[in-house]
Amino acid sequence: MNPPPIAAVQTHGLTRIYGSLVALGGLNLTVNQGDLFGFIGSNGAGKTTTLRILATFLVPSGGSASVFGHDVVADADAVRHIIGYMPDFFGVYKDMEVTEYLDFFGACYRIPSGQREKTVSDVLELVGLTEKRGTLIGALSRGMQQRLGLARVLIHDPKLLLLDEPASGLDPRARIEMMAILQELQRLGKTIIISSHILSELQTLCNRVAIIEKGKLIYAGPVQGARQQIADTAVFWVRPKPDQQDTALQLLRGQTDVVSAEHLEDRIKVTLASHETDPTFIPETLVRNGVRLLEFYEDEMGLEKVFLHVTKGETQ
Repeated sequence: MNPPPIAAVQTHGLTRIYGSLVALGGLNLTVNQGDLFGFIGSNGAGKTTTLRILATFLVPSGGSASVFGHDVVADADAVRHIIGYMPDFFGVYKDMEVTEYLDFFGACYRIPSGQREKTVSDVLELVGLTEKRGTLIGALSRGMQQRLGLARVLIHDPKLLLLDEPASGLDPRARIEMMAILQELQRLGKTIIISSHILSELQTLCNRVAIIEKGKLIYAGPVQGARQQIADTAVFWVRPKPDQQDTALQLLRGQTDVVSAEHLEDRIKVTLASHETDPTFIPETLVRNGVRLLEFYEDEMGLEKVFLHVTKGETQ
């Protein structure tokens, strides 16, 4: 029996109130060690507030939050040593060289001077900026400055990364490169919480997601679980040989687990009553009856569609 996953982040009834505005209203959230966790919500949903509380920059109005067992209020100093927080907008010293900038932050974290040079080289290699080590920060592109910001939060080897819109304002290539770096960091054992509006990228990047609206948690779990939560039925697509489509349609309509089978262009849309139904009977039935199958796949509901379905578009 596998041991239960270790909680990297745990919140219970986490609340933050600004005057009459409830930015967070009783948030209960668990992020497991090793997760690449997508935090999804509209502007004003409470994502940045949550990340700033976890980063110890904000004190909650109620409830509690812990990072690897350390309370973010009572044990804030311990939390700061094991997290790396990258806000959506961060300042850089444009007249400093890349290595000077990272060396400065290494000194802030009290990394010994004899160790800092190797540490700086290691994080530059990890984010793909080794060739820019002597470049002035002001001469770097937006994408390279974002990677430098990521290098800065990695300088003290944190266990948890809190990344607020790290791909904001980047061109497609720079976004792809940033996502590849995050996947490598997860492979190296980092736990990562990333908020983003680019849901199609979170869909393939993250193993778990949370959807938040008006400070309330709507869903937390695997991406596939979110799809199943909003759809009672399971949909699969079948593409038989063109001259066997009618035969395939009749065979599928005769199966007790099939709610409906519709011919759409060169494919057949097969709807099953439940996600619990084993769909392998679909290709088995067709092949057993002499139908040559060219394609068989599940209809994937994108994260954008899930988000639009479970949220109301309301903001604070």
